[in-house]
Amino acid sequence: MALVLNEEQLMLKDSAAGFLTQKATVAHLRALRDNGSERGFSDDVWRDMVEMGWAGIAIPEAFGGLGYGYTGLGLVLEQAGRNLSASPLQSTVLVSATVIGELGSAQQKEQLLGAIAAGEKLVSLALQEGSHHSPLQTAMSAAAEGSDYILNGTKVLVQDASAAHKFIVIARTHGTQGDEQGLSAFLVDAATPGLTLERRSLVDSRNVGALVLEDCRISASNVLGAPGEAWGGLSRALDIANIGLAAELLGLATEAFERTVAYLKERKQFGRVIGSFQGLQHRAAELFAELELARSIVLQALNAIDNGEPELSLIASAAKAKLCEVAQRATNEAIQMHGGVGMTDEFEIGFFIKRARVAQHMFGDYNYHLDRFAQLSGF
Repeated sequence: MALVLNEEQLMLKDSAAGFLTQKATVAHLRALRDNGSERGFSDDVWRDMVEMGWAGIAIPEAFGGLGYGYTGLGLVLEQAGRNLSASPLQSTVLVSATVIGELGSAQQKEQLLGAIAAGEKLVSLALQEGSHHSPLQTAMSAAAEGSDYILNGTKVLVQDASAAHKFIVIARTHGTQGDEQGLSAFLVDAATPGLTLERRSLVDSRNVGALVLEDCRISASNVLGAPGEAWGGLSRALDIANIGLAAELLGLATEAFERTVAYLKERKQFGRVIGSFQGLQHRAAELFAELELARSIVLQALNAIDNGEPELSLIASAAKAKLCEVAQRATNEAIQMHGGVGMTDEFEIGFFIKRARVAQHMFGDYNYHLDRFAQLSGF
């Protein structure tokens, strides 16, 4: 497999870079934070993204998308990482549209994916219940009652929850915590009686929400796929989501590195630019090599999705674990090499370490995926 981009992919990457460096930069994220944005992103910027086709970039043409694949989406997410661009690209396009594509019926896909591609609907996955990613430990209950299900439980860290029109809520129709069987995915409207939302802001200034469902009555027609059999499709969707996160972390780490190198060429100490110090040169060179390796594994993982590789779970955990490691190193080095100014809110480099830590932990951190990789490899 040639780990290089073709001409169309390079054009997409350049187009995304040009748009985001003008419309959705770190400065825009700062403004959203300082203004206390309820939605956490600009509706105007999101509308422009939709018009550029990004909302449907990985959605098949049969369901109203572009059918360009996850490699294309990954290139956009990488540029979003470089600019710390806030938008529903991750929550709705990368995660929720993928879950619907994996679990939904043809009718559900036609209704929902087309609306997502057109920018008419925002959807968010409500999966996590504790402080750590552990999908098989889902405890939220979904009890059958006639032709409906009654949902009870709590979900946390739901991305873009305050802006979502619908949620994909993962609950148990049978079985116990730890079982793969028994998990079901429910489409729940944000205005459903019994659902309450508490908006929260994370350290990276992005909006999330905590959902509480108390006797929420959901029609059986709103179950994605067969009741109790969501794990297979959900697991694959989470693999794809982690590869997308790895692409974002790649962009974030690369930008942090390049900003740091530029600073090393400007900052003077003892009458010399600090980039001339051999110790700092060695650290920068090692990080550059790690970033090149990370770029290759992300592209391989994105290609694996589009090519239907059977060992996608293994590749996804390898990519996420590696990019967690590289992003942590890149952002730590950025703060250290910038010195005291790197710790101030006025300087933008601090935004990168904050976003990196959140993205690293989302859908499984370094340790989670390293352990999973070892298990899948048979070590």
